Parts: sequence; C-alpha cells; structure tokens
Amino acid sequence: MSNAGGSILCKSATLAKISGFLLVLVVFFYLDKRFSDGSSQQLIFFSSHQYSVNNGVTKNYNSSISLPSNLNKTNWVSPSPYPPAVQRMGLVDVNGVMTEDFEVGEFDLEVVENWRRANETGGLESDTKRDKVRVRVSKFPMCSQNMREYIPCLDYKEAIKKLNSTKKGEQRHCPEKGKELNCLIPAPKGYRTPIRWPKSRDEVWFSNVPHTPLSKDKGGQNWITIDRDKYKFPGGGTQFIHGADTYLDQIEKMVPEIAFGRRTRVALDIGCGVASSGAYLLSRNVTTLSIAPKDIHENQIQFALERGVPAMVAAFATQRLLYPSQAFDLIHCSRCRINWTRDDGILLLEVNRMLRAGGYFAWAAQPVYKHEALLEEQWKEMVNLTSRLCWTLIKKEGRIAIWQKPLNNSCYLSREEGTQPALCDADDDPDGVWYVDLKACITRLPEEGYGSNVTAWPARLQNPPDRLQSIKIDAYISRKELFKAESKYWNEIIDGYVRVLRWNSLELRNVLDMRAGFGGFAAALFENNLDSWVLNVVPVSGHNTLPVIYDRGLVGVMHDWCEPFDTYPRTYDLIHAAGLFSIERKRCNVSNIMLEMDRILRPGGHVYIRDSIDVMDELQEIGEAMGWHVSVRETSEGPHSGYRVLTCDKRQ
Repeated sequence: MSNAGGSILCKSATLAKISGFLLVLVVFFYLDKRFSDGSSQQLIFFSSHQYSVNNGVTKNYNSSISLPSNLNKTNWVSPSPYPPAVQRMGLVDVNGVMTEDFEVGEFDLEVVENWRRANETGGLESDTKRDKVRVRVSKFPMCSQNMREYIPCLDYKEAIKKLNSTKKGEQRHCPEKGKELNCLIPAPKGYRTPIRWPKSRDEVWFSNVPHTPLSKDKGGQNWITIDRDKYKFPGGGTQFIHGADTYLDQIEKMVPEIAFGRRTRVALDIGCGVASSGAYLLSRNVTTLSIAPKDIHENQIQFALERGVPAMVAAFATQRLLYPSQAFDLIHCSRCRINWTRDDGILLLEVNRMLRAGGYFAWAAQPVYKHEALLEEQWKEMVNLTSRLCWTLIKKEGRIAIWQKPLNNSCYLSREEGTQPALCDADDDPDGVWYVDLKACITRLPEEGYGSNVTAWPARLQNPPDRLQSIKIDAYISRKELFKAESKYWNEIIDGYVRVLRWNSLELRNVLDMRAGFGGFAAALFENNLDSWVLNVVPVSGHNTLPVIYDRGLVGVMHDWCEPFDTYPRTYDLIHAAGLFSIERKRCNVSNIMLEMDRILRPGGHVYIRDSIDVMDELQEIGEAMGWHVSVRETSEGPHSGYRVLTCDKRQ
C-alpha cells in the first residue's frame, strides 16, 4: 500500500507540473497575441513612398511601420499592399497630434544602387507578369512623309473646311473617334540630333526644320538666315531692329519696376516670331512662353522649340487660352497683328484675365509711334479701351508703350455706372479655360489679394503661394503640407535620377510633365541645376493647380489627354508621366496617348512613366510596338511596392 500511495503522489506531482507549464504557455501566448495585434501605442512617420489620390496630388507614406511579432506564424495574414489613404502627412504622436515641421527620410543609396544594377525588365518577369496573359500589340507602321509636321487638331482639314468661318482665327478641330493617329510620325530626311542649349539659341540644323519661306520673308528683318547647313538667329525682330538685348534694355530702363528676373519671372510673348525676345529673356532669369498661331508663317513655333525656347501653338480666337488668371507678370506684343479693340475689346480682356494684378502689358506696334491718320485713330481707341480697363499708361517711348494693371478692384467699382466693359459675374471662374468661350467682361481680382502678392524670384519657387487656398481640393487644412511634401518627394526622386541614372549627362532641354500637380517635378529639375525648361500640364480630369504653378514662377497649360496636344512633332527631349495612365485609362484610349507621346518626342528622347503595376504590362507592350527601347524598374520603395518606373528611349 505504501508503495502504491507513493506512486500515486508522484504521478499527481508530475501532472501538476505539466498543467502549470501548459498554463504558462497559454499566458505567454495570450500576451504575445495581445501586444502583437497593435494594441500598444506607436509613433508612425510617414515618409516618401508614393500613392495617388483623386485630387491629382502625389502623397507619401512609409513602409517601415513596425510589424507584428507573429509575422512568421502561419495564421498571420499579409496586409494589403495599398496603404489606406491619409489626409495629412507628418510625425504623429500617441494622441494623434501631428507636427507641421517634418522631414522626409534620406535617400537610401544602397537601395538605389541595387535598383540600378539588378531591376531591369528581365528580373521582373516572375513578379509582375506571373500568372498573367500579356496583351500583344501589333507593331505600328510609319506614317507617310507628308505628315512629318502633322498636328492632329490643327491639320484635320476635312473638319476645318466645314467650319462656318475662320476669320476670327478659329481653326482647331480634333479627329473623331476612329480617325485618330494610328501610325508613327517620321522625321525629315537627314534629321540630326538637335544642337544643344545654349548654342541652339543662335543656330539649329536646317535638316531638322527644312522650310525656307520664313527665312525668305523675314531675312531682311534680322529674324533668321540660312548659313549652309544651319539656320542662324541674329536676335533681331521687326520692332527691335538693334537686337533683342537692346530692346529689352530699353523696356527695363523705361520701367525699372519691371525688374527682369526678380519681380518679373513669367512672361507671355504673343505673335512671337522665332521667339528671339523669349530666348534672350532666359538669360535674365525670365521664363517666357512664346505663342503664335499656325498661319502663313506656320513654322515659327517649330523654330522656337528647335532652339530650346518655351513655345506653344496658340491663337487669340473665340475661346480662352489655356492658361489661368493672373498667370503672367508681363505680357508682350510686338507687331503681333492682333486688333485689340475689335468686338468691344474682347481680346484685350483675355490679356487682362491672364495678366497678374500689378503686371505689365508692353505693346510695340505702328500705332504707338507712326503719325498717320488711320494709325492715330487706332492709338486713340487703344488708349480709350485701356482707360476703361483701369490700366495705367506708365510710359510711351520710341516704338513701345507700357501699361500696368491695377492691384485690386477699387478702380473698377468706382467707374461711372454703365461703363463698358462691365465686371464679370461674381460666379465666373477665371481659371476655367478648357473649351470656355471668351467673355466681354473684366475679370474680378480676388478680394483676398491672391495672385498679387507673390514673392520675388527665386524665393517664390519654394514658398507655398496664397492661391493654394483657392484650389478646389479636398484637403482644406493641410494644403501647405501637401505642397511641401510634393516638393520634398520630387527633390528626392530627381536627386536619385541625377546620381544613379546620370540625368545630368542626358542634355535635357525641352521637358514635358504630363501630370504636374503643384509643379514639384519641374521645381526639382531647377534645384538640381538641370539646364532645362518644363511645360507643366494639368489634366482636366484632376484639380486645376495651374495658378499655383504660375505663382511659383513656372509655366504650364491645361489639357485633356483624350485629345492630341497642340504642338509640333519632335518637340520634347523628355516626357514625364506620374500616375497618369492609371487614371486616364478609365476615360481615354491608352494607345492613343502613347502614340501622341511618340509624335511629340524627339528621336533619341526619353520617357519616364511612374505608375501602378496594373498598367505596366500594357504600356510596355505599346512602347515596344512603337519601336521604343523599354525597361521596367522598381521604385525606391522596393520589389513589393505597387508602383514601377517604365523608362523608354526613342530610337533615332
């Protein structure tokens, strides 16, 4: 009995030990489960990883959020690769309070170097294309040689012939569905790599723009001459017979407050010829957008772009130009062949809309200085109209007259009752420009003073402008944070492109950003000393951020990428598109957009498309079908990011 009792006691003790051990395991499992499920408070820093939101602004997040300790357990479910949308960005404490003063993390050199060495298309086959059926795109044919300068919406002659009248300059009509461009625009025979800036300011290859009418008509006016295999640009013009530099010196002496490169940073040159005034203003830190119609001298904008000068095909006709209100510090017209007083001054009212409060309008034309009856009558009409617009004639000297726009609405409101033109309705949106008819009314200036109080260049490039508050976006509290975050994000990305992808050796000059946001990409190019200019495009599918872009001292335009872009073929050295296709493919034919990119890209030019994995296969197929050299790269976020970068080179 004693032996049996001892055995029972021994077994009971063993059972108690086992039970105690199991209890301890249960307790530890419970504690581990509780604390790994995120119940503990943590600080989270949102850094530089990208995702897109509907307001057209690129936001950032950080994937280095602490992971649960049971990461390797079989019952743990991987979170979605797409983070939840956040409305603000910064350093969040345990109470949910976020500081405004935050820093974006440093660029990881090791990640970037690995990206450069090992993430070409071949390395991504198993990741991005696994279990997918690739859509095959047939190779696109070459267009005929007679289409080498084809601009779809300006050269669709069948539709233009059907217009009731073109006497007011209305000529734009885009091809209907089924008649879009479906081939590759050829370069002229003998096309050569463009001469690089700044040498291209003074000479370009004849074979790249083989048209002689302009040189024959304007050669005697010192615009342009032919010298063997090159065009030469002496820097003259119809009105500045002593050269563009001397002409610009005269303007600044007449009105020193214009202060080129400080107060005056962004200008518009109307009827620009070959853009000599814009070319020479660049050396004074003034970015001038030169515009002209496709008229009897139809290649003048093509010459300007070949030179590396900011330029667009545009005309004062029946609809607003595609620039926002208060865009330009200076608007210039030298013999631009526009009757400013016709139709109750509706064309000058469009100038007034685009001219910044306190900005200047310079007019160099025969009515200013010639004493002939008809011309003197035109001068009187101009003075009368500008007086009713409350413009002040600052100076009239030689061939030039300069007016200044008022800073606020006080003059407009103090005019005699019934004075025409009247103020526009209070609900008129002066920044609505896409297919908006011209209006014979005076655009009201914002009561808050937005637009008139931008800082001097170069500080204005990085200062969040007051007009941020007028942009119709959902983030009402954190606009300045979004602005700063976008700037820091693109500075980091471009810095990586320069150091790793050798962008400073690409000799980029003409650059197009197809979805510009606040202009952070363009600002980053400037900060990295890349000697280029950027045309920032704000798509109509997003929020209109153009006023902010111009307040920063940059230039841009509104456009719908479901339509062709109004510029000549072979315009840009680099085309950049961030998050564009994942949005626009819901509205537009992706192949049409890519063909348009090929049309306006110079042979030897580059395309960088930063977008979601979902669209990469299709874009890659189309790029290869167009004959581009295409590579898919990981972003700095790593292989598990939902984004990739498609880099494309257009062969000669």
